Amino acid sequence: MRSRRRKVTASQPGTSSSAKRCAIYTRVSTDNGLDQDFNSLDAQREACEAYIKSQAHEGWRLVPDPFDDGGFSGASLDRPALVQLLDLVDRGRIDIIVVYKVDRLTRSLADFAKLVERFDAKNVSFVSVTQSFNTTSSMGRLTLNMLLSFAQFEREVTGERIRDKIAASKKRGIWVGGTLPLGYRVEDRKLIMVPEEAQTVRLIFDRYLVCGSLLRLLADLRERGVTTRTRHLATGKTIGGIPLTRGPLGYLLRNRIYIGQINHHDSSYPGEHEAIVDQDVFDRVQALLDHNGRDREPPRPGSRALLKDLLFDDRGHRMTPSSARKGGVRYRYYVSRALIEGVAADAGSLSRVSAPSIEQVVMAELVRLTHSDPPVERPAIEALVERVVISRNRFTIILSRDAREQLDRERIDVDWSPASTRPKRQILAPTDKSSSPKLMESPTRQTLVSAIARGRLWVDELVRGASGIDDIAARDKRSPRSVQNIISLAFLSPKIVQAAIDGTLPRGLSMTRLFDLPADWTQQHKSIGID
Repeated sequence: MRSRRRKVTASQPGTSSSAKRCAIYTRVSTDNGLDQDFNSLDAQREACEAYIKSQAHEGWRLVPDPFDDGGFSGASLDRPALVQLLDLVDRGRIDIIVVYKVDRLTRSLADFAKLVERFDAKNVSFVSVTQSFNTTSSMGRLTLNMLLSFAQFEREVTGERIRDKIAASKKRGIWVGGTLPLGYRVEDRKLIMVPEEAQTVRLIFDRYLVCGSLLRLLADLRERGVTTRTRHLATGKTIGGIPLTRGPLGYLLRNRIYIGQINHHDSSYPGEHEAIVDQDVFDRVQALLDHNGRDREPPRPGSRALLKDLLFDDRGHRMTPSSARKGGVRYRYYVSRALIEGVAADAGSLSRVSAPSIEQVVMAELVRLTHSDPPVERPAIEALVERVVISRNRFTIILSRDAREQLDRERIDVDWSPASTRPKRQILAPTDKSSSPKLMESPTRQTLVSAIARGRLWVDELVRGASGIDDIAARDKRSPRSVQNIISLAFLSPKIVQAAIDGTLPRGLSMTRLFDLPADWTQQHKSIGID
C-alpha cells in the first residue's frame, strides 16, 4: 500500500520529471515607439516571463534567446524572428511557445491551422498568457479557431474602412499618401510644387513631343543629365539620382496628377494641388503614346521564347523577347535591355538577334552534349542551362549546377555568327557585250535624285548647327537610321550624281545599295561598275 501511495503522489499535478523549454514570441505591426526604453515588445515579454515563472513548479524554463518581430504584420508568416523560432521547433529545441495574445502569432486562420499542425508534429504546446489555451485538446483548438476567426474578421473590416476612407478622400481631391511624384513635396498632407523638379517634368513632356518615342526620349534625357529624385534615408543611405528607365518614364507621362488631378484606380478627380503641365500638352502626349502603342500585339498568356531570362549579351544585359509583324508575318527577336532602355552604347556587341536562329543553335549544342532529344519545355532547358551569353562571333552556354555534376564541365563555347537578315545585292551585267546595258527605271531615278537633294539640305542644317539628326528625324517623322542613310547620299561622287540626273545608272542599282558605298570616289565607281 505504501508503494502504491508513493506512486500516486509522484504523478500528481504540481511536479515534473523533466524541464520544459519555453520560448517567448512577441510582435507589433509598426515600428513606432520601438526606440523607447520600454516599448510594446518589452511589455509583452515581461508578461510572458511572469507567466513562465508562475509555472516553474511544472518544470517550465525560459529559453534566453529573444524572438521579437518589431514592425511586421500578422497577416504573413514571413517574419525573421518567427522563421528562427519555427526552425528551432523543427529541430526539437522548443517544448512550449508562449505569446501575450493569439493574434501576436498570426491573424490568419489558415496560417494558424498550419502552425498548429506543425507544432503537433513536434509535440510543441502553444500558450497565450491572456487567454489560457491548450492546443492538444479539441476544445482548446475550437476556442482558438473562434478567436482567430474574429481577429481575421476585425482585420478585414478595418481594411474595408481604410479603403473606403481613401476612396472618399481622393474623390475630394485630397492627397492620402503613396509614392511621391517628381515635382512635388508633401507639407501638411498636401502636395506642394517644387519649382526645380516641376521644370524637369515640363521638359520631359515637351521633349517627348519632339523626340516622338520613349527610346529617343530616354537617350535625350541622358544627354541632358536628367535623373530621378535623390533621397536621403534615415539610415544615412542615399537612393535615386539615376537615369530614368522606360517603365517609370512611361508611367510619368501617363500620370494625371501633373494636370492637377488625383488618381484612384481607373478614375481621376480634381485635386487640391497645383498643376505642372498644361492640359493641351498632356493631351497631345497621351495621343502620341496611344499612337505609338497602337500597333503592338496584345500580351499573350504564354511566351514561346525558349531562352527567356536565360539569354544575355556580352556586357551582362538580359536579352528580352520581342516581336514585330510585317506583311502578315510575325518575326521573333531577343533584344538587349540596354537597347530597350535607350542606352544603345552600353549594349553588347550583338544587341538584337533572331529568336529562332539562336534557339536552334543552342538546342543543337544541348542535344550534342546530352545525346538526347532536344529540350523543348522550359523546365527541361532550365535543368541544363544557367545562362547563355551571346556575342557577335560566339556564344557561351553556362551549365546549371546539376548539369555540371552530371557532365563534368561548366560551360560550352561555340564559334557562331548570326545570319544576315539583309539579302545580298549585286548588279547583273548583260552577258551579251554587244548589247547596251539596261538603264535605271524612271521612278527609281526620281526617288534617288530627290533623296540626294534632301540629304544635302540636311547636311547644311547639321553644319549650321540648326538641328541634329534626332531633331530632323522627329520633324520629318523618320527614324534616325533613315536620316543617316539619306545624308550619306550627299557624299556621292559628282559623276554618280550626274549619272543619276541623266538617267544613265544601270538597272538593278537600288538606292539602298548606294548607302553602303565607301567614302573614296574611285572606290564608289568600282563598286557600282561605272568608269
